[in-house]
Amino acid sequence: MTPVAIIGAGLGGLTLARVLHVHGIAAAVYEAEASADARTQGGMLDIHEYNGQLALKAAGLSDAFRRIIHEGGEATRVLDPHGTVLLDQPDDGSGIRPEVRRGDLRRILLDSLPEGAVHWGRKLTAIRPLGGGQHALTFADGSTVTAGLVVGADGAWSKVRSLLSDAKPEYVGTSFIETYLLDADARHPASARVVGGGALHALAPGKGIVAHRETNGVLHTYVALTRPQEWFAGIDFADPTEVKARVAAEFEGWAPELTALITDGETAPVLRKIHALPPGHRWERVPGVTLLGDAAHLNPPDGEGANLAMYDGAELGEALAAHRGDLEAALAEYEEAMFVRSANAAAEAMKIHALCFNDPDAPHGLINLLTGGSASSTSR
Repeated sequence: MTPVAIIGAGLGGLTLARVLHVHGIAAAVYEAEASADARTQGGMLDIHEYNGQLALKAAGLSDAFRRIIHEGGEATRVLDPHGTVLLDQPDDGSGIRPEVRRGDLRRILLDSLPEGAVHWGRKLTAIRPLGGGQHALTFADGSTVTAGLVVGADGAWSKVRSLLSDAKPEYVGTSFIETYLLDADARHPASARVVGGGALHALAPGKGIVAHRETNGVLHTYVALTRPQEWFAGIDFADPTEVKARVAAEFEGWAPELTALITDGETAPVLRKIHALPPGHRWERVPGVTLLGDAAHLNPPDGEGANLAMYDGAELGEALAAHRGDLEAALAEYEEAMFVRSANAAAEAMKIHALCFNDPDAPHGLINLLTGGSASSTSR
C-alpha cells in the first residue's frame, strides 16, 4: 500500500511531497504527463513572502529559489489604451514578490525529491473507497494502487474532488488569449519598450492587454476579453491569422505598440477560458482524502494561485508530520485553516478580476489598489 498518494505533479503537489520528505515521510506523486519536459510550464510567477516563500522555506529550498530569481521582474506598469503610462513602479529590490519562471521553480522541486518519487504517465481514471480511509486508484495504463491518503493536487478539473464535493468550476465571463513575442528587444523594440522590465497592464472596461517580460527577451502576453463562451466558439483557433485579426479588431484605436503584442505574436494563440469554484468552497471531512491548490479553491488569476497551492502543500505536510499516527486530526487541522484562507483569497481574486476587466473606470481601480489610493488624483 502507498501511504500517501499525491495526484498531480504541479507546484502544490511537489511542495507537499518535498515537505513530507524533509520530515522523513514517504509519498508517491502520480502525474498524467509523460515526463517533466512533456510541455512548457507557463510564464513568470511572483512568489510572495507571506505564502509562497514560506512554503519554500518549509521545503528547505530558499537558497535554490533565490538562485532562479529574475532580477528586475517586480516592476509594474499600468497604461491606458493610448499607451500613456499611468503608473510605473520599478523593481525596488525588496524581494517581497520576486519573479521566477514556473518551469525553473518546478525543476528545483523535482530535483529535491528522491529518485522515483514521481510516477510519470499515470493519468487517474477511477478512484474507489475501500473503507477505513483507504482508496483504490486506477490509472489509464491499467495499473492500480491502494492508498492510505489521497491528496488531490490535480488542478481545476480535479478527479479527486468528486469524492468530497459536487462543485464544478464555472466560467467567470472573461477569457485570455495567450501569445508570445520572441527576441523582442531586437525584433519588436516598440513593444519591448512599452512593456518595460516587468509586468504591463493596459486596461479598458471589458478588455485588456496584460504582458510580462520574461528572460531572454521574451514578451508573454495575455489578451483579456469579457465575452460569452459562444463568442470565442465562433473563432477558428486552428487558424492563427483569423484569431489575431478577430482579437485585434476588439482593440481598434489602441496604441500600435500595444496591439502589436497581438498582431505580431510569434506563437499560435491559445485560448484560456477563466473558471472559478464557488467562493468559500468547502466540504465535510471524508476519511483518507483531501485537496490542495486549484482542486480545492480555483480562482481567477491574480498572482496568488501558485503561491496558495505551494502554501497548501507545505501546511498539509507540516500537519501530517505534527500528527503522525493520527491522520484524521492532521487533515481536519489542515482543512479548517485552508478553508478560511481560501475563502479570503477567493474574495480578493474576484475583486481584482472585477477591477481589471469589469470596472467601468478601468484601469483606475487597479491603480488605486496598487498604490493604496495614493494615485487617485494624478492618474486620470
